[in-house]
Amino acid sequence: MSSRAAAAIDAAHAAGRGAFVGYLPAGFPDIQTSIDAAVALAEAGADILEIGPPYSDPVMDGTIIQEATQTALAAGFRLRDVFTVVREITKRVDVPVLVMTYWNPVLQYGVDRYADDLLAAGGAGLITPDITPDSAAEWIAASERTGLDRVFLAAPTSTDERLALIAEASTGFVYTVSTMGITGERGQVDAAARALVTRLRALGAQHACVGIGISTPSQVTDVLGYADGAIVGTALVRALRDGGVAGLAETARALSAGTARPA
Repeated sequence: MSSRAAAAIDAAHAAGRGAFVGYLPAGFPDIQTSIDAAVALAEAGADILEIGPPYSDPVMDGTIIQEATQTALAAGFRLRDVFTVVREITKRVDVPVLVMTYWNPVLQYGVDRYADDLLAAGGAGLITPDITPDSAAEWIAASERTGLDRVFLAAPTSTDERLALIAEASTGFVYTVSTMGITGERGQVDAAARALVTRLRALGAQHACVGIGISTPSQVTDVLGYADGAIVGTALVRALRDGGVAGLAETARALSAGTARPA
């Protein structure tokens, strides 16, 4: 089955640019605004949307995203609400929506049930930061059955053996972690990301998108000099928090302008 995320990346490349992947938490600051924000992000140039259901123990989220997810949880967000959010977004924009979720909620919900409900909502797949391919047999089987993308994370500390496994098991793209540690904005995206993308390509990865620490149009441009896509989260969540949907759209347009590749 064809990958919707890979197709979006290929379409961006055909248009002479790298892909812009934008992350927003589901339910922040409330469910309806989070839907409107994701739609605005797509309309402002995001090629792929990454929607994160709030989770009570977010091991890799920085302060701004943690605060946003706590706001969503305090407002009563429930696991099943993510399917509503995805459904409402995909009704309004034709951009692949990947859900970035920690694994425990998927297990609690039921892996097959989660996959079926995500597919029914129009979702394109899952990004799973805290499960590795060798522990994901049930999810790999469910994604093969449903055609959903499965995006695993690769880190600079990973061995070549581990990276080869990630490259083989991932569809859509490999989520390439630019630095070790939590998400957030950094002045300079780690040079380790470039080396990691090179290693992944050598081990068979079709598409590699770099995330963690990208917050400016110039950083987007830098990353797209060697990667297929740039993933931005914290800068978008901050823009939504401080400027509402309009502020988010303005930031997204600026970031999207950084995706052009020199001819």
